[in-house]
Amino acid sequence: FALKVAGVPESDSALVRAKDCILARGGIQAANSYVKINLSLFGLYPREHVPSVPPEVVLLPFQFVYQMSSWSRAIVVALSIVHASNPQRPVPAGFDLQELFNPGGSLELRHDAKTFSWRNFFVQVDRGLKWWEKHGSKSIRQRAIRKAEQWMLQRTRYCDGLGAIYPPMMYAIMALDVLGYPPDHPDPLEALHQFNNLMVDNGERFFFQPCYSVVWDTAIAAFALGESESIPQQAIRRAADWLLSKEVRRKGDWSVKRPNTEPSGWYFEFANESYPDIDDTAMVLLALSTAQKNKPASQQETEHRALQWLLDMQGKDGGWAAFDVDNDWQPLSQIPFADHNAMLDPSCPDITGRVIEALCAYGYDLSHAAVRRGVHYLLSTQEQDGSWYGRWGVDYIYGTFLALRGFKAAGVSDREAPVQRALEWIRSIQNYDGGWGESCASYENNTFVAAPSTPSQTAWAILALLAGGDTTSTSLYDGIEYLIKTQKRGGDWDEELATGTGFPKVFYLCYHLYRNAFPLLALNAFVKARGDSADIL
Repeated sequence: FALKVAGVPESDSALVRAKDCILARGGIQAANSYVKINLSLFGLYPREHVPSVPPEVVLLPFQFVYQMSSWSRAIVVALSIVHASNPQRPVPAGFDLQELFNPGGSLELRHDAKTFSWRNFFVQVDRGLKWWEKHGSKSIRQRAIRKAEQWMLQRTRYCDGLGAIYPPMMYAIMALDVLGYPPDHPDPLEALHQFNNLMVDNGERFFFQPCYSVVWDTAIAAFALGESESIPQQAIRRAADWLLSKEVRRKGDWSVKRPNTEPSGWYFEFANESYPDIDDTAMVLLALSTAQKNKPASQQETEHRALQWLLDMQGKDGGWAAFDVDNDWQPLSQIPFADHNAMLDPSCPDITGRVIEALCAYGYDLSHAAVRRGVHYLLSTQEQDGSWYGRWGVDYIYGTFLALRGFKAAGVSDREAPVQRALEWIRSIQNYDGGWGESCASYENNTFVAAPSTPSQTAWAILALLAGGDTTSTSLYDGIEYLIKTQKRGGDWDEELATGTGFPKVFYLCYHLYRNAFPLLALNAFVKARGDSADIL
């Protein structure tokens, strides 16, 4: 679509190859709902075959919108306003994408083969919603639109755009437009400003970042530096002071399920007060634990609030999720517009392991119920091969490294069978060059898929081995040797493959500091474990 509308002829080899690829995979009909929704806004996909996203979701009882993941919630509310007005942007006369439709493919929403299923139930609900759009109460529709508008605007305050991530920010701009806001109104001006800030044009490449990750990057870098005894504290102290200034002190969506919890925590971006997340909070606390305190009393108060916030955000299963508590009602994943594979935000091993490590950095251990429940959650989620799933990093190497770090911090013996099984798995997947690598295809296959070695994944594997008590194996030393021989003269590493995860099976992230921060952390951990750095490095 983008290339054609920009004037690239349909006969261009790149477009021909793209068309063949799309048709081989079922045509546009097989694309996910957001592709179809976006194309329908240009009249390029029939609206009647696009899943309904009604604004009335904000009027539903039982806090329905808060049963969705935070990112889906922000997308759905903004998109519902757009959907209600059915706007269309004109394309050039004669422009279409008919060559991408599979002639034998159905436009109907997919049904399950079995008669009774949540998927089939929601497909029938979608049909009812389409009737409602034509014949329903206009007053209820207008009330829903106004409430959705209010909800959206409230969450654009104290942040870098709605949700501070690309998809809801894009739909928020569209929503303000269809609501009739003039272009010079402060709200659309600010929304467009924040959206355009995600644009990167360095003269060689032009692309949009999905979001900023500055708090996350700073916390990881500060922790890696703080674990090195040779780094001057001044730099770490500056990073810690900056992180302390970013603590959240307002209630956000998380407070719907935790109304009595005092606000705290950290978000991922420069500003996103409505959405602090558990992973960032744990990572920031780890970074702060290594920094000398400029204002000890003030920092301790902040750390205490954040620790209590983490404890209160533990799920009923004993694990921790990203943004919410117990956001795991599985039927929601069968809604027709939920095929982006991220409708829910359940507990996951990688975040749970990091939270346990953070809690234990401040004196918690297995004698505390939250730590015990977290450890039991990790034990219950170990894969048969000994690994753990990684939701926010690619994939099983990431989950396993953080689960083992959590175990070690909590005081779980490295002689325990789950730990030994994990170590055996890590050693078994090592590449011949001594490093480790894992493909994003692991998410598609629900099992480990090997890839060329990367610095960050090699570092995770080394950290996993060390956390499991392995300080002498050939596998460990080969991994260290890989990091040493691939380090560049300037001290950094190259890494082209994505090792961060946005939405599994949908999109992945290249964190530019991962390639340096995690190898530094791994080398520091190795030196500390061996205690004879002069002979090693």
